[in-house]
Amino acid sequence: MNATPSVALLVVAGGRGARAGEGLPKQYRRLGGSTLLARTLTNLDAAAPEAGLTVVIHPDDAALYARSLAELPPENRARIAPPVFGGATRQESVRNGLEAIARIGSPEIVLIHDAARPFVDAALIARAVAAARDHGAAAPGVPLNDTVKEIDARGAVTATPDRARLRAVQTPQAFNFKLIRDAHRAAADDDSRAFTDDAMIAEAAGHTVYIFDGDPINFKLTTPEDFARAMEQIGKISLAALPDVRTGQGYDVHAFDAGDHIWLGGVAIPHTHKLAGHSDADVLMHAITDAVLGAIAEGDIGAHFPPSDPQWKGAASSIFLDHACKLTRVRGGVIAHIDATVICEAPKVGPHRDAIRESLARIMGVETNRIAIKATTTEKLGFTGRREGIAALAIATVRLPAQDF
Repeated sequence: MNATPSVALLVVAGGRGARAGEGLPKQYRRLGGSTLLARTLTNLDAAAPEAGLTVVIHPDDAALYARSLAELPPENRARIAPPVFGGATRQESVRNGLEAIARIGSPEIVLIHDAARPFVDAALIARAVAAARDHGAAAPGVPLNDTVKEIDARGAVTATPDRARLRAVQTPQAFNFKLIRDAHRAAADDDSRAFTDDAMIAEAAGHTVYIFDGDPINFKLTTPEDFARAMEQIGKISLAALPDVRTGQGYDVHAFDAGDHIWLGGVAIPHTHKLAGHSDADVLMHAITDAVLGAIAEGDIGAHFPPSDPQWKGAASSIFLDHACKLTRVRGGVIAHIDATVICEAPKVGPHRDAIRESLARIMGVETNRIAIKATTTEKLGFTGRREGIAALAIATVRLPAQDF
């Protein structure tokens, strides 16, 4: 990463995101095969590859941030500065980020962007940079479709503003670096008002803020409904941008051994035996891993995790499957569908089918409805019919960019 780029990107990713629903902070929730933060950083890097990039995170989220960063290709990760810890408010977090950038070397322009806006693109970034150079302080805005009413404390309408003069403001907000850094420093001493965005802080410092054209697709993910809308948008992008459809097949067998449970798709299922193997012998996950590796022409499990290597003795098979999925994402691909069949006389797979699908979906970072799990017997024929072990078959469908390979 250039030590003193002319443009710096500051990504604010320290919030808790409670309105998005239960679970992880929203920036670390999975969205179409990657975390929301990883998707935002990937798009920012593609839109402005020469810009410096700094991320502000919550002090408690260092491990979550590291896992999100690991989803990016190494060359992308190398261009991102060490994370900066945020404060109690967004305002304090942005100020911490600006001061960290200044210590690296003050750029001409800084773009301040919310981690929860993953659909930022090169055209929007170009408009932001141009607006900052022309005006010193600017923000993207989109026209309002609905009539807006101003009300009093009782809920009575007091005014109907002309919506032609109103804009819904987005990020990245764009500034001359020194202008917004000094404005933030001044605002830190102002306890008389709450600042809802960086444009408002620039206004409070006496600067005129200009609005440039935003993008309706650049919406912020706040609620569960926003995440659903984002998945629809990703689907539209994927169909157009990932036309290279590949399939891979996987097959695996493990014999029974003394034990009291087996692992299938990351789920422990009680049984009279366990499956023997160098790792945890999850026959289903092994077949799916090989299918994904086959779809991207990356060999098989043994090539990546040799059974001769003692570090994989007893290892969770989720490590293998996660690795195959990361290789797919590094190539810009997505896993479109998994169809797998377990072949055994016992145990019964049906009662555990939903738990297996949910486990695999969580490991692979895909929706549960993209994973099909079936089970069958061999009518007591062969080694599975004699209850000597379990076999599994899997087919993976992967979509890759046209330029891949």
